[in-house]
Amino acid sequence: MSGRDRATAWTQVASPVGPLLLAARDGALVRLTWGTCAARDDAPPLRAAARQLEAYFAGDLTAFDLPLAPAGTGFQRQVYAAMAAIPYGATRSYGEIAAELGSVARAVGGACGSNPIPIVVPCHRVLASGGRLGGFSGGSAPETALDTKRWLLRHEGALPAERQAALF
Repeated sequence: MSGRDRATAWTQVASPVGPLLLAARDGALVRLTWGTCAARDDAPPLRAAARQLEAYFAGDLTAFDLPLAPAGTGFQRQVYAAMAAIPYGATRSYGEIAAELGSVARAVGGACGSNPIPIVVPCHRVLASGGRLGGFSGGSAPETALDTKRWLLRHEGALPAERQAALF
């Protein structure tokens, strides 16, 4: 991966939504993105994250328990915490999170889009008003990002069948 920080450990994990790159620094997961890398590190936080992601994709894990250190502004980290509090199989709207934080939906959407650890910090569980799908920054290419969000929501059973038909 180009531009890689030498103090950061990287590894690649196979997943149903494409190859995932995990990065850890100072004992905590700092990044999850789509892509591949030649170098692989066996750092403890990367091993733990890989095991938990495998269990999540197998349907055996509904809550991640990993040390996380996502980069971001104070507001972004508040949004990340709000997203992390959304239970498996549930969704919230940008507006609901904004109301909780005393902000506006657009700012929450921007923070969701800057989430450096998608899936683990479940930005895919945040929907637009009226239960619309909204955006998603995850995926191996922009045209597949919403397909990835759809897959993750279906995997978690996050939407009632009648809403799935309307959204997908």
